[in-house]
Order: sequence, then C-alpha cells, then structure tokens
Amino acid sequence: MNVRPAKAGDLVNIQACNMQNLPENYSMRFWLYCALTWPQVSFVAEDHKGRIIGYVLSSIEGGGADDVPLYGHVNSLSVLRPHRRRGLAKRLMELSYEAMRTVYSAVYVELHVRVSNAGAIALYTKALGFSTVKVDKKYYGDGENAYIMRRKLKSSKRDR
Repeated sequence: MNVRPAKAGDLVNIQACNMQNLPENYSMRFWLYCALTWPQVSFVAEDHKGRIIGYVLSSIEGGGADDVPLYGHVNSLSVLRPHRRRGLAKRLMELSYEAMRTVYSAVYVELHVRVSNAGAIALYTKALGFSTVKVDKKYYGDGENAYIMRRKLKSSKRDR
C-alpha cells in the first residue's frame, strides 16, 4: 500500500471513492479548488495496482482580519470498506495535519462528522485525539446534525 500527496489528476478517482462511501458529495469544482489551493494537505492511499482506496481532502481556514488563527479543516476522509481497520485513515489524517502544521503553521485542525457516525467518532476521539467543541444543527443536506471536532496541532517537540 502506498500513501502519497494527492494530485489534480487523482480527483476523478477520489470523487469515485467518496461517492461509494459517503452520503454527502462535493462537486468536482470544490475538489479542484482544494487540490489547487492547498495541494500540500491532501493525500491518497493506493493499493498494489495503483488504485485509490482512500483519501483525505483538506484545506486551510482563518488567518483573516477577524483574528482567527490559521487552522486546518478536513473536508472529507474516506477509505473503501475492504481496506478499513488497517490504520489507513489514521495515517492519512496524520500526514494531512502534519503538513497543515509545518507548511501553514496551522494551530489546530477541525472537522465535521455526522452525530450518527459512531465509527468515525471513535477514530477521531480515540485514535487521533480530537474532541467535540460544539454541535452544528442540521449541517447535512438530510437535516442531520454534525459534531464539530477539533485537535490542537503541536508547534514544537516540546509540546509533544
């Protein structure tokens, strides 16, 4: 299995992975915007034949006039079912937020997750150290609420 930075040429296969696993799907325009604007913070996993079996698509937010520090946002994370429970999602996430920290000096990383997605919530809290900061009511297109989860990014070896 190979994990590498995502490229614009991967977007069709990333979108196919997304559509196979998740009920919410972004437009190709959004995928392209993220890939071109923040290419360092998104990654793909490939099987031995070079097929994309997982990805993390991230972006950088904040840093504007409102005194919100730069932070990373995980827009989408998905691993095809046959390849789950092998640490792949954790590896993709760790690469993404390490790039957020080192390339952009992001202070924390944030994401939305469906309140009903117990598997993802367990991954984020137990394996990746996220905590819930609030509930975003009716966030998803079907009206389901989302937890907004956050994890501080360590700024130096002293913080570890």
